[in-house]
Amino acid sequence: MVDTKVTLCGIGLDNPVIPASGTFGFGREFAELYDINCLGTFSFKGTTREPRFGNPTPRIAECPSGMLNAVGLQNPGVDHVIAEELPELRKIFHKPVMANVSGFSVAEYVEVCEKLDAQEGIGWLEVNVSCPNVHGGGMSFGTCPEAAAEVTRAVRAVTKKPIIIKLSPNVTDIVSIAKACQDAGADGVSLINTLLGMRINLRTRKPLLANTTGGYSGPAVFPVAVRMVWQVSKAVSIPVVGMGGVSTAEDVIEMMLAGATAVEVGAANLVDPYASKKIVEALPQAMGKYGIHSLNEIIGAAHKTN
Repeated sequence: MVDTKVTLCGIGLDNPVIPASGTFGFGREFAELYDINCLGTFSFKGTTREPRFGNPTPRIAECPSGMLNAVGLQNPGVDHVIAEELPELRKIFHKPVMANVSGFSVAEYVEVCEKLDAQEGIGWLEVNVSCPNVHGGGMSFGTCPEAAAEVTRAVRAVTKKPIIIKLSPNVTDIVSIAKACQDAGADGVSLINTLLGMRINLRTRKPLLANTTGGYSGPAVFPVAVRMVWQVSKAVSIPVVGMGGVSTAEDVIEMMLAGATAVEVGAANLVDPYASKKIVEALPQAMGKYGIHSLNEIIGAAHKTN
């Protein structure tokens, strides 16, 4: 019998599989397909202070081994999430959920986190300082240690729940940013968000996306994500949530060997709505195949061979 349980920032998970924000909505559509309580948890749609329609279309483009998206944080706003989405979510999901928060100023991050911190059923606040698809916010806070630390400190001052800072891969040194977040009071970090990319239509000679650029995700980014999780987990003492191109149970194990405590599944959910469920179900067999009795044993285990 294998043990898939892990603990993320003091909260136990039945397994480390977490659908990533922006790929799972508020869970309701997926709950119509299967019992989402089989998941460790999930990170719900990125939430801002005000409702956002998002970027103009087209804002999705398929690519070999992945996809570009420039949705632009479309969401109904934090007050609607609290009044409408969370009560509905509690009917279908009976575990702590991860709230994903975005902002365009430090004050906005603080206000949204403070409101969500007070809500029953929210286990963690995943603070996104790394969205590449919006102008004047998101990634602008995640590209230097000082700005990321400023957001972390401000949010830490108004919240009691664990704070996980979501980091951008579109930087020269992700390790220094992760360390700055840890020093400023973060309980964990999650990485990677999407890689900045673009495609051009050969007929029109214009960018495929109305936003020009978008976030690239999917299997092609997995080796980059593993490398960054490896680097960050060696440098910090707080938990790392790994993500980026994860699509199989073997990918989950590889991320954990690199140092992840839990693993988010993103674009795979958009390709196959059962992707996260299939990964959860395949995990025990994959563990058996590689002689793994407990997932806790393998977190960062690859570091010990170096």
